[in-house]
Amino acid sequence: MIRPEDLLCPTPKGLYCPPGDFYIDPVRGGVDRAVVTHGHSDHARAGHASVLATPETLEAMSVRYGENFADRRQSNTYGSTTRINDVDITLVPAGHVIGSAQVVIDWKGLRMVCTGDYKRRPDPTCALFEPVPCHVFISEATFALPVFHHPEAAGEVAKLLKSLAAFPERAHLVGVYSFGKAQRVISLIRQAGYHDPLYIHGALKNLCDMYERLGVQLGDLQPATLEKGQRGESAKFAGRIVLGPPSAFNTPWAQRFPDPVLAFASGWMNIRQRAKAGGVELPLVISDHADWEELTSTVREVNPDELWVTHGRDDALARWAELEGRKARPLHLVGYEDEAGE
Repeated sequence: MIRPEDLLCPTPKGLYCPPGDFYIDPVRGGVDRAVVTHGHSDHARAGHASVLATPETLEAMSVRYGENFADRRQSNTYGSTTRINDVDITLVPAGHVIGSAQVVIDWKGLRMVCTGDYKRRPDPTCALFEPVPCHVFISEATFALPVFHHPEAAGEVAKLLKSLAAFPERAHLVGVYSFGKAQRVISLIRQAGYHDPLYIHGALKNLCDMYERLGVQLGDLQPATLEKGQRGESAKFAGRIVLGPPSAFNTPWAQRFPDPVLAFASGWMNIRQRAKAGGVELPLVISDHADWEELTSTVREVNPDELWVTHGRDDALARWAELEGRKARPLHLVGYEDEAGE
């Protein structure tokens, strides 16, 4: 009798597939064969001999790590299947960031689906999550507590634009992770009808350029550069939106803007104490992960024989599944810190 553990098993390096001899999102570089769900650095690491991923994820890894991030790369578009030994691998959209994929693994009649990170909301910058029925569903659990309910992103962007209109003398600095969140927030701002230039920190430029190359139009983006001590330079950012990594807002760079309103786009902004502790004046609850209701409804929709939970609040989601009468286990995988602060 074939057991799920015969096809995928947790190891210190990540989920390993013995019959296919590959890892999914190995947590350390240097494995012979890696299947990578998406380009965030806690899932996509350089130094593997071979990497299989979507074209967009391979492009992101190239931008972030250089052309030689792996000895060999194999591009799989959504819906296409690759066979390694006698294991079939198909990538389907995960809805997390551009190119993000769930890994569907079929072997001897057993199907397992590893989601990587995912969200269920429409996103103008990436393909929508596609539920795939399977025997074993392997889910993340970043926001797997009932307290986490993400509002509609359009409403959060409306709060930003309302603040901009109310305080035209102040620059609005929006903290966004450089890969995925930045481009999504820019696109949402454009969808809301704001077409003035947006100003971006230099850490965002290469990845915004990549999104443009991949067909995601972001509009007029200008560098958010200020010459220290140059008279009048700061005033031009009054009433403007400036986007940058949150880490930059603790540097002298941020203090040069006129009376800045500090905002942060993240699912963690659901927790007021966390926003207050970070000095965030305008918390924007915009997440690239599924919230509690979306995690649980996805499990019900996929309706697997067994649920495995990789990282985040893995115990909480597994316990919920057990109370529903489902077989579940937390894998307690380490190494998948929330790099994006989502």
